[in-house]
Amino acid sequence: MLWRDPTTSSHCRPEYTCNVVLSLRVGVISAFAITMVDLNAQTAIDLKEARDKVTFDLQTIRYYLFAGRSNWESFEQVEGVLRKETVFDKSSRDFIGRVEAYKRALAITKRLMELRRLHGWTSEQTAQAMSILSESLPVYLHDIAFEPVFIGQGSVDLMDEYWELVRNKGIHGCYLQTELGHGTNVARLETTATYLPDTKEFELHSPTLTSTKWWIGALGKTATHGVVQAKLILPDGKDMGPHLFLVQLRSLEDHSLYPGITAGDIGPKAGGGSAALDNGFARFNHVRIPRRNMFSKFAMVTEDGQYIKPQNPKHSFGGMMYIRASMVTAAGWTLARGITIAIRYTTVRRQGEPDHLGLERQVIRYPSTYYRLLPILSRSYLFIGLGRQTTKSFSTLREHIEQGDLTYLAEIHAMLCGLKVLVSTETIKDLEKARRALGGHGYSAFAGIGRIYADYLPAATYEGDNFVLDGQVVRAALKSYKLLYANPDRPLGSHANYLRLLSGSQVGRPVIKSTIWQDYLAIVNLLEWRAALAVQSTARNLDYPDAGINHRLAKAITEAFVAAQVGDMISNLNQLPHNEANALKDLYLLYLLTTSEEALTDLFTFGLLEAGHDEMDPTRDLRVAIDAVCLRILPNAVGFTDAFSFPDWALDSALGVSDGRVYEALWKRAQLEPLNQTTTIPGYEESLKPMLEEGRRIASAIKSRL
Repeated sequence: MLWRDPTTSSHCRPEYTCNVVLSLRVGVISAFAITMVDLNAQTAIDLKEARDKVTFDLQTIRYYLFAGRSNWESFEQVEGVLRKETVFDKSSRDFIGRVEAYKRALAITKRLMELRRLHGWTSEQTAQAMSILSESLPVYLHDIAFEPVFIGQGSVDLMDEYWELVRNKGIHGCYLQTELGHGTNVARLETTATYLPDTKEFELHSPTLTSTKWWIGALGKTATHGVVQAKLILPDGKDMGPHLFLVQLRSLEDHSLYPGITAGDIGPKAGGGSAALDNGFARFNHVRIPRRNMFSKFAMVTEDGQYIKPQNPKHSFGGMMYIRASMVTAAGWTLARGITIAIRYTTVRRQGEPDHLGLERQVIRYPSTYYRLLPILSRSYLFIGLGRQTTKSFSTLREHIEQGDLTYLAEIHAMLCGLKVLVSTETIKDLEKARRALGGHGYSAFAGIGRIYADYLPAATYEGDNFVLDGQVVRAALKSYKLLYANPDRPLGSHANYLRLLSGSQVGRPVIKSTIWQDYLAIVNLLEWRAALAVQSTARNLDYPDAGINHRLAKAITEAFVAAQVGDMISNLNQLPHNEANALKDLYLLYLLTTSEEALTDLFTFGLLEAGHDEMDPTRDLRVAIDAVCLRILPNAVGFTDAFSFPDWALDSALGVSDGRVYEALWKRAQLEPLNQTTTIPGYEESLKPMLEEGRRIASAIKSRL
């Protein structure tokens, strides 16, 4: 069948595009040229040509991204095992309901644990497997929330009794903190754990409707045990605040709920996100547990009901801090999936004006596209590297805590609060930017980014609401500022190091030329000055704060810390070959530049930026620098996404296929739609047919009266 171009007498087959180059003279088409292109074949050509233009060695970048050759080889081995397993197939995932999704998740989890034992995978390799699969699995909460509490706060007796069961998944755990009426404000949780000295037991109780545990991952149907956050009530009625208790929820014989416990699933989430995850509710009706089931490594209740307080009440932050630390790396790999899809598709998608070959221009070549997408690519690399550093910092902190040294606890806590807010906020925004860059096809489930977005969206709320955590970052900064003001020679930790600019001989407000944008150290210094002056201004106006100060200030503080880390990352690139080091430097420089662009209001507010060559627009030099770096990164964009090494089966995106044949992939997926598996129309006889008949009857009656 031929399609006729209405502007000409020529015809084109539907699988081809007719590109018409027009020159208009008094409304008359004077000339045109038609290039016949098989769009499906051209997509594969375009992606191959993009790979041919990459200026760095892909394997070198992979080793860098995976923190060494051994980690990359481990990744390859694990992925090679996973790809052979049919249970991990994702082809039907978009067509099943919640019950089927949950059953599928359990089957995946079972096989994953079997493979772990069969191949002797380490915990790191198991984490790699989970990352490759990128599925919402109930077991994930066991790994990141349940196990760490045992490691960080379990007593010797509790570890002796339960650790092997926990480690080998002989029991399945969840972490019950959030309640129907309270989330981030842990101090106001209502669930109680009252100590009964006569029986040497704790009695857990949900006294109100709002004390119902809610949103708890894996609680709905999966978990056998839970770490319950509850107010400790002593025999004399004194409330000692929230503490952690191990509660068996379900029988190990038939998985039925224990007496006194009411639990279930809270229902579907917004946008269909995390459909396979059984977020649940639970109520306790005077449920008793042994005294030893209190997590009492730091605080405990004696047999006669005396409370032994911890050396520092912030010992209990450990579990949540671990989760926040892991969220940085997770955000990087989540963004990596989204940006891989977006860059591959916009590389092969052609729309609009013709290029030098007469073909429509590749969408990624438009400034409005690469200006949106390349900063996302830079953040994905940054968050992955930053996450590794953050996890190391937390591991070091945990070692200090084990030795009773809590010196850096408050600083690491503030740093993790800020990073959690930054990475989750940026990742949510970036995923939606990437999806919209796909055009209309981005709304298809087959594109893949919509699912990633829906699954990731609650990260802005869980493990501390972002706007609440902003306040904690600000409080820590103001405390550091106050101490520094009292003693200018006081040493500062890495998270508050920017405040050094306000001490001693460095006091003074610099004016920075807008020609600095190729000097990464100067940009780091600029962002640190922004944070220091913002803290100083806030401290001087505490009696009259504005409504948005916590968010703005926390963002400035965290971005100063991250900028300093980026500076270190760039400095350490000299260990790599020249081409690879320059390519990565541009990625990190783009992060610093775009962060500065978003900070322009603050930079002008504090008088930090001076007009450049164009006196009418002092921001122009910065924006020109961003465009120049984007153009240097652009030839390497596909190579940078290839370094993430997502296999097609795991990326699960018709628009992100590695061979570039996106339209063929989209067509094939549409054929799997259950509505296309039958010639009958569901609901036709009872709804559609009578509606059409009635419409025709009315139309006929009206026509007969004319």
